[in-house]
Amino acid sequence: MTQVVPSRFLFRWSFPAPFCADWPGSEQSCRPFPESCRLPRLEEFDAAPRFGDLFVGWNDNGFGVGVEVRGKRQPLACDPMKPLDSDGLQVWIDTRCTQNVHRATRFCHQFCLSPTGDGKQRRSPFVVQRPLAQAREETGPRAGHVLMSADIRVDGYRLDCWFPSDALFGFDPANNPRLGFYAVIKDVELGEQFLTVGREFPLEFDPSIWQTLELVR
Repeated sequence: MTQVVPSRFLFRWSFPAPFCADWPGSEQSCRPFPESCRLPRLEEFDAAPRFGDLFVGWNDNGFGVGVEVRGKRQPLACDPMKPLDSDGLQVWIDTRCTQNVHRATRFCHQFCLSPTGDGKQRRSPFVVQRPLAQAREETGPRAGHVLMSADIRVDGYRLDCWFPSDALFGFDPANNPRLGFYAVIKDVELGEQFLTVGREFPLEFDPSIWQTLELVR
């Protein structure tokens, strides 16, 4: 029998985001997040494809996210001019975690992260900030100072990214220790892996669909 409502939609998920005192690690790139920053795996709730793991961490100076993808056989397909169609990670962040509204506010952000495709030889990682459709207000500042590091492997890649506080409008962990958060691992070869529900829901612009990160020390 076909399930009408996905199992993951039956829950309001809240994940701990560990405090990472020494991150990002340098002024040029973000070092990989440790195993303690890996988000829980939810595959026991359904038969959705799983080919990657997500990592999150934070401190008073910013917030970071990482992704590790395995099982690829084809070359990476990454193009800064086509970020939504590129291999990589798409993330949504709400620095006020307002999950009772259906249109994005100025505290909501969308980023597309890819492990390669930028630079003169197109081997550097890149980040593109996207406007949110149907937003009630203009989104905060552009992602100009985001730090990234990437490790391209035979069967996949590891990508880590650090958003300084000035790249996330409204980031204030002392007074707002929760973030609205959603993520999709996009892969031209392997498909899409969703944090919870898929694109049958308006996850691209509806903050009420996003889940919660608790910024724990």
